[in-house]
Amino acid sequence: MNTDIYFWGWLILALVFFVGELLTVGFFLVAFGIGAVLAALAAIFGLSIVWQLIIFIVASLLVVLSLRRFADRVSPVNQPAQVGIDRVLGKKAVVIEPIDAINGTGIVRVDAEEWRAIPENEALIIPEKSAVEVLSVKGTRLVVRPLPTAVESESL
Repeated sequence: MNTDIYFWGWLILALVFFVGELLTVGFFLVAFGIGAVLAALAAIFGLSIVWQLIIFIVASLLVVLSLRRFADRVSPVNQPAQVGIDRVLGKKAVVIEPIDAINGTGIVRVDAEEWRAIPENEALIIPEKSAVEVLSVKGTRLVVRPLPTAVESESL
């Protein structure tokens, strides 16, 4: 009777892991589902709960490691940097509200998006309609640097 309880417990746990795998992204929970199925088989053969736990842990660990190697092989080596906030780094922007770090003002437009911005040099005030380059992100604000204007470029 005790073996039946462990068998059904492991089987239910395996089912929970497999259903959880269907509802999430990536191959992570499936490893624990496989470990639980193997522990259920150990329960059928009458092995003690200690052996069942050892089989569950070792099998899950081995499957996680093998799935990790599989994921590394099928995943692209160079993930595109155009995801999340990285998509605006290095881009040109236009100042639509003067950027003044001391007063905490400044908005830039990058492509079709508007972002709060601060200058790289906090003593600098960047006027409206200036061209800037996005250098980094600090909190929720873009750190920008003014681009040289055509007149400044000619004098250099």
